[in-house]
Amino acid sequence: MNNPSFRQASESLRELADLDVSIKQVQRVTQRIGEERVAERAATVKAYEQLPLPERKGVPAGVTPPSVAAVMVDGGRLQIRDAAEESDEETSTSPHRGKRWREDRNGLLLAMESEEKAVDPCPEVPESFVNPTRILKLARELKPVPMGADAVSEPATDEPEPTAAAETESKKYTPPEVVQRRVVASRENWHDFGPQVAAAAYAMGLFGSARQAFVGDGADTNWKLWQRHFSSFVPILDFIHALSYVFAAAMAGRKFAEAWPIYVRWINWVWQGQVEKVIAELALRQVELGTPEPDEAATSPRQLVARTLTYLQNHKEKMRYDEYRRKGLPITSSHIESLIKQVNQRVKGTEKFWCEDGAEPILQLRGDYLSDDQPLAAFWQRRQERETGQRRYRQAA
Repeated sequence: MNNPSFRQASESLRELADLDVSIKQVQRVTQRIGEERVAERAATVKAYEQLPLPERKGVPAGVTPPSVAAVMVDGGRLQIRDAAEESDEETSTSPHRGKRWREDRNGLLLAMESEEKAVDPCPEVPESFVNPTRILKLARELKPVPMGADAVSEPATDEPEPTAAAETESKKYTPPEVVQRRVVASRENWHDFGPQVAAAAYAMGLFGSARQAFVGDGADTNWKLWQRHFSSFVPILDFIHALSYVFAAAMAGRKFAEAWPIYVRWINWVWQGQVEKVIAELALRQVELGTPEPDEAATSPRQLVARTLTYLQNHKEKMRYDEYRRKGLPITSSHIESLIKQVNQRVKGTEKFWCEDGAEPILQLRGDYLSDDQPLAAFWQRRQERETGQRRYRQAA
């Protein structure tokens, strides 16, 4: 599961183990093992859902809950080829090209450690969040920022690197330390994916942690899953996504020199848990610009301000960042963002296509590989104990 393709796995077996295993055979064995793990997962989820509700929110026997529990979910992308396309010849004019991208679901369960504080341990926003060059790059990676036409220009590129003092300042905020992580990856819809994440959290004892956090971006699917399965966890909006909205609204319709001090003021308020002040100034800015027309461009100043205003109003109860830092809870979803990239290394690519029957096993195995508790090691032991000496063959349909 650490190879980017079945071909590479076949070559690795030849070079490292002196085994001549064809690409197709590697694929078939991988799918069969993945299907066994998917079946085990389904049985685990079923057993979890059959528990009485109070027990589902408890801790399994023999498991010690971590001091801090964090749950993060997000969607990735991979290409799924429909069964009807299997015999189609791929050409540059194929009607299917570019239409196969589908979403996979990823869940990250974290056992963490941190200290609670009497006061906010980092009341001042770190320097890295008020560095013009860094923030412009970061914001543009997450959201479209109006450039040129709206009189927003790049900040000077010859800006000196942060001084040692500034770097020290930016390191004052120390996020919770990850002790162990468990990964859940699947193509199942969000409704069915939720129990998978909840069952994994239960197995780790996360429902018994004294401090619990559910961190996500603004997607409705994230918060529906939180409400259904993790409502006892503190809901936290990813600070970086909030930053990208605030930055876009501050820049909207202004020159950079005028907009930057506004962004700095607003992001300081957000960092300190005073998002209501930003909402108040955004409301005045909306009056000044006017409400957007229905067909107005998404990157117009009026649209950017309106969208940010709605976003902050909808999520303000999840933006008490000063309180979260004091409690030693995570405030960004950087761990799940990193995980998505790790999953993508195996399943995503312009030349990689999966059928539905093949996607679910490979996602399961990739999640197993990326989990710290090494679930595959226990699986191989169980599988050996179940062996009868008879070879198993898949029956023809």
